[in-house]
Order: sequence, then structure tokens, then C-alpha cells
Amino acid sequence: MEEFDSIIIGSGAGGLATALCLARAGQKVLVLEQHSVPGGWCHSFTLNGQRFSPGVHYIGLLDEGQSTSNLYQGLGVANDIIFFRMKKESYDHCIIAGKKYDLPAGIENLQKSLTHQFPQEEKNIKEYLFLIKKVNEQLQMIPKLKGFWQHLIVPYTMKHFGKFALFTLKRVIDWHIKDATLKAVLNAQCGDHGLPPNRASFPVHCSVMNHYFDGGFYPMGGGSGIVKAMTTKIKSFGGVVRTQQSVEKILVENKKAYGIQLADGTKILSKNVISNADPSTTYLKLIGKENISKSLAKKLENTKYSVTSLILFLTLDMDVTQFGIDSGNIWNFKSEDIDAHFDTLTKGNILEGDEFPAFFFSCTTLKDPVSFNGRYHNFEVVTYVNYDSFKEFNDSEDYHSPKYEAFKKRIIEKFLNSVEKIIPTAKNHIVQAELGTPKTNQFYVKTANGNVYGTEKTLRQIGPFAYKSKTEFENLFLCGASTLSHGVTGATYSGIATASKILNVSFDDLLVKEEGQKIRIYDAEDPSTWDEFIHKKREDKIRTFKEIKIN
Repeated sequence: MEEFDSIIIGSGAGGLATALCLARAGQKVLVLEQHSVPGGWCHSFTLNGQRFSPGVHYIGLLDEGQSTSNLYQGLGVANDIIFFRMKKESYDHCIIAGKKYDLPAGIENLQKSLTHQFPQEEKNIKEYLFLIKKVNEQLQMIPKLKGFWQHLIVPYTMKHFGKFALFTLKRVIDWHIKDATLKAVLNAQCGDHGLPPNRASFPVHCSVMNHYFDGGFYPMGGGSGIVKAMTTKIKSFGGVVRTQQSVEKILVENKKAYGIQLADGTKILSKNVISNADPSTTYLKLIGKENISKSLAKKLENTKYSVTSLILFLTLDMDVTQFGIDSGNIWNFKSEDIDAHFDTLTKGNILEGDEFPAFFFSCTTLKDPVSFNGRYHNFEVVTYVNYDSFKEFNDSEDYHSPKYEAFKKRIIEKFLNSVEKIIPTAKNHIVQAELGTPKTNQFYVKTANGNVYGTEKTLRQIGPFAYKSKTEFENLFLCGASTLSHGVTGATYSGIATASKILNVSFDDLLVKEEGQKIRIYDAEDPSTWDEFIHKKREDKIRTFKEIKIN
């Protein structure tokens, strides 16, 4: 029977970060992933030779000295990841009722841009963006507070956070901004945490906005570029990563975890078990409700998970740049009432109407120019729905029925109607249009109810109310989006925090900046910034595609 120091269930960003830190500390580590490729929401896949990344759309704070750059340097993977800087003038576009508003990189640039478009709100814009910055700064200070005196002066050092921490995004923005369209533009990125303004936690939204204040970056190779760098590093320290390994249960005796059992009955022993799965999956399926405390069972019963998603994976044979498409993402809203759009999407019949009232739209072949074959452009079009939208298919394990396919076909039609409002004639140039549903999320990523952000990031489920990495079972730990934070970097931080608990060291002790580690960044839309090997990879991609078409 095999035995390891630590077994990590699930290979999302949190699980890989935990594994990397433990392996680098000298532990014998095993990562188990049920899918055919590692990465969880960070994985990439191909459809007819075209690559898509369902869970990685952009990352922030990657310039030298910024937190995400320091994160990858500290993990020792910076040299193995290449990023493309999305368009500085508009890394995010907001389309509200057909009118486009651009979000440029740099908080000063953002302030100038918004002031130019909403001059009557100049003072309010300045004060609100300052508040976003301050609340985020103070939010980052919380884990670093040490000693009696630092806690004593919290009301003075964290006054902005303290004043607004317990309010929703809608409540705070209503206090500061008057123009309804400007509110929508400033709230557009709430899609990055999956809650409408009237339910979103203001500090969480501050964290998201701050993450992208200096622009957006996309990894070469999509999410798999990050996954490959991390798994390679894990293996360099002797760690093992196995795919197509479905864990059936966590072995527990006397409230102590001592290994796992796979679906085929194989048992693997370990000193520690770390679950990157959702808490409900970990406790109710892998451990069993009969083995957990009443208080934990009650917490799980009251836990709500984030929205799930519909994702259209679209390939078009046309020059989309002639319609203004660039490396920037697009947040499209039918009107400025984002709360109403969330209600329509998550509480209504998703087949009603000819278009989706709100969606996210992104061209990966412009964000990652190496992936462009000279002719086809790939898009990921995302909208949020409630898991119950697919309830008629939830009772059957094999849900791929003619009715399900017809259901998907109708949704694809709605998506394409929405896409044509941005790219006229797109329907005439479709190479492929495939749909990912909540059932797809469940099958490939094994998230509870197909959720995309772990637990809902409402006030009652974040910070001190989130699930802790250390559990009520000895030697059992959690990591991932339902613990410290969500998103690619948030989940990565959660993995480091979990490893620090296991190794009994500080968080900073695990981020060891190696000599010569530096992320390479190129401008997605400026070939003059590319190194020769970038040009070569792109030329090879175009040449290979032409040869295939000829043959």
C-alpha cells in the first residue's frame, strides 16, 4: 500500500499551490485529479484544434513588484509563465444599453476617463475610487496585525474598512455615485465574484477592482500555461500528479484523517489529507455526514454556493477586429439595472427571450496572439444562471438526451443573437459553437451545483465566516475558493495558507524569491514588444494551419 506525507484531492490553483509548497519543504506529495488533465477551473482544452480556457479570463497585479508577480516569483514558477498585457487603454469594455465605456489601466487613467464621460460626477468619482483603494489596503492589513497595540489602534488605522465592511456594494455606491449608468460601469466587474450589487460584499468588490486597477494580463497557453508551470515545479521536488483518479472517500478514524480510498477500492495512506474540493463534497460525500459534528452539519446546511454558468465556446472565420474587437474583455448589459439582470438570469426561465440581458465576452486569440492561426478567432461568452435552470436533467446520471441537446441548441441561439449585436454577421462565419452548462461544470470540475466561485461571497460567508483551512478532523485540511478567497490568485493564496498551517510556518516563509525569477510580459497588440521566439511560435501556428487546410 502506497504512503505519502500529504495527499491533495483536486488540482485547482489552491491544490497545486499547497502541493508545491509542501513538496518544496521536503514532503512526499501526491496530487489526485479526477479529470484527464490537471488544473480544475484553470485547465484548458481543445475543440477541433482550437484552445479554450473556461475559468481563466484575465489576471491582475503582474507588473514587477506587484503582489501577483511576487506570488509567482515566491513559488518559483515566474520564469515558466509568460503573460500578455491586454490593451492598456481598455482592458475591460463595458457596454451599457448599446453604449461602450472603456476601463483603462491605471487608477489615475480610470479617474480621468470616467470624469471625461461623466463630468458632473468628478468629485464623486475621485472620492469613490480613493475609497476602493483604501478599503482594499486595509483589508490586506488584517492578516498582518500582530500584538495588543496593533489591534488596539485598528479603529484609527482601518477606519475606511471598518466603516463600510458590513455593507453591500449597492448600498455604498448609492451613497457616493448618483448617475445610474456610471454606477453600472463601476459595478460591471461584479461578474468577477458572481453576485449582483444588491447582494455583493463591498470589501470583496474593492478587492476585485483593485486587482485590475493596473490592467489585465492573459497567460500564454491560457490557464494551462499556469497549470503546466506549477505541476512541473511540483514534480521537480519529487511530487506526483495523477489524473483520472476519482477519490471515493477520505479515510478517517477517531476524528483523524489517515488517507484516501479511490473509486476502484485502492487505498493510499498519508499523514495529511488536503481537499481542494468544495466543503459540501469534502464533508458530506468524502467523509460522510455521520462522521461530522452537528455544528458543522448545520453550517453546511446553511451554506450557499455561487452561481453556475453557461459558456459558449465559439470559433469564427472572420476578421473580428474590423468591428472593434480587441484584447479587452467586454461586459455587456441590456440596461444599467444590473440587479434586475441577475434576477432574470438566476430566477427566470433561461429559454425565454431572444437574447441574454447580461454576458461576458472575450476573444482569446487576441489576448494570446500565439494561439491565433492567422484566420480563426476564438471566443468565450459567459453568462450566469441558477443550477435549478437545469433541474429537469439533474436526476439522471446520463443527462445527454435529445431533450438536453435541444435545450442547449436554444441557449446557443440566444448567445449568438447577443454576439451579433457586437459582431454583425457573426452567424455567417461560425466554425464551431459548443456550449458548456452547469452539468458540464459538474462533470469536469466536480463543483457543487456547478458553481464557479465556491461559496457565495456574501457578507455571511467571507472573512471570519468562511471555511477554515484547518478542520475539526486531525490532519485534514481545506484549500480553494471557499476558504481564503476565490479566483486564480485568491485560490493560489489559499493553498499557500493551508501549507503554512501544515508546516507550522508563516505565510511569508513559503514565498521564497529565487534569484533570477521574473515573469515575462509582452503587449498582446504590439508585436514590437515580442521576443523572437514569440514571433516564431506564431508563425509556426499559422504555417501549420495552412498546411492542414491544403491537405
